[in-house]
Amino acid sequence: MTTMKQKTFAGGLHPPDSKKYSAHKPIERCPLPDELIIPAAQHIGAPAEICVAVGERVKKGQVIAVAKGFVSVPIHASTSGEVIAVEPRLHPMGRPLPSVVIKPDGADQWDETLKGNDPEQLDAATLKNLIRDAGIVGLGGATFPAHVKLSPPQDKAIDTLILNGVECEPFLTADHRLMLEEAERIIDGIKILCKVLAVDKAIIGIEANKPDAIEYLRKECAPHQIQVQSLKVQYPQGAEKQLIDACTGRQVPSGGLPMDCGIVVQNVGTAAAISDAIRLGRPLVERITTITGPAVVEAKNLLIAIGTPLSHLVAQCGGLNGEPAKIIMGGPMMGQTQLSLEVPAIRGTSGLLIFREEDLPQMKAGPCIRCGRCISVCPIHLQPTTIAAYARLELVDEAADYHALDCIECGCCTYICPATLPLVQSIRHIKGGILAKRRKL
Repeated sequence: MTTMKQKTFAGGLHPPDSKKYSAHKPIERCPLPDELIIPAAQHIGAPAEICVAVGERVKKGQVIAVAKGFVSVPIHASTSGEVIAVEPRLHPMGRPLPSVVIKPDGADQWDETLKGNDPEQLDAATLKNLIRDAGIVGLGGATFPAHVKLSPPQDKAIDTLILNGVECEPFLTADHRLMLEEAERIIDGIKILCKVLAVDKAIIGIEANKPDAIEYLRKECAPHQIQVQSLKVQYPQGAEKQLIDACTGRQVPSGGLPMDCGIVVQNVGTAAAISDAIRLGRPLVERITTITGPAVVEAKNLLIAIGTPLSHLVAQCGGLNGEPAKIIMGGPMMGQTQLSLEVPAIRGTSGLLIFREEDLPQMKAGPCIRCGRCISVCPIHLQPTTIAAYARLELVDEAADYHALDCIECGCCTYICPATLPLVQSIRHIKGGILAKRRKL
């Protein structure tokens, strides 16, 4: 595994990966909390509609909110117990949203109607429907419903499946541990995905800072003709367009999707969840999450029930060794700052990072010095300062002309800016303005 074999993309940067705190920590199952808060909105697309009432007893895996549309998936109970509330609760998005609150009964009993299947005996359409019914979404953080990605239009010929094992966000190690400990589930999920898409070529992309995972998966994947590609450590290597470029040399067109160049991308965690959904009949009710950061006493990779309050996760890691100043769900580059540790972990919660005041930079934003660093690191080759300037002036059309909607919000521009300008936040704001204006047309 030499440097010459490591592929990459143009642009990006290399922030300290800070993975040493948890990369060596095996996955531990997190005990159930006193109550689970399970929001109906946990995926890109239409939120699910709650279908249970207060006082109802539910089993693990039972549907508690039904999908509302094609780009939507059902939500399931993460354990057995009693529904003690159906009401808006604080959501990771920053406001109260409809949620089901379950008091666990301690039995953790699965819904007996859930049955496993042999994927070899099922056709592609049936497999896709089972993936949808199991609530499978992208577990890299984006939470896009998996069955939608697996349903390209007939004029989009797919020839390659790429599995994202990059985990390029600093601090996060959940996918790393999954690849080391659960390779057979990932490989089984890949084979199911290949059957659904009718493709023979599958590539797992992994950054070179995980040599143990690369070596192990190459050995395990060899009998299945699944390629493992070592990638240069370069953020945001795990973004879909950059991953496709690095692994295949293909370019996703501006405003386009991976299927426009014959590729579907899924996360390695998603592949493992698909294996469970088909073979065991188990919906997506748990995931692996990295709990880390300078304020956490002991960093861990925990297998958690969806709906577990963040405070419970922190307690399983020995608590905090200082006053939290910033709570981030996800990674430090693209994660979302949280208002409280009482927010529940959801399907997209890949990590929980907690920082103290002394861990955070203290510089105040100053004027742009026209250094061009943001342009040099932008993986989409945009002009972040220009778009951000239009954003500050609310010039929607001008920002759109500079391809603001192509921004993947990776945060490279903000990270590299010597004036500490909130560039990605400004671009995110104007993207919302562009989309709002287009919806009115």
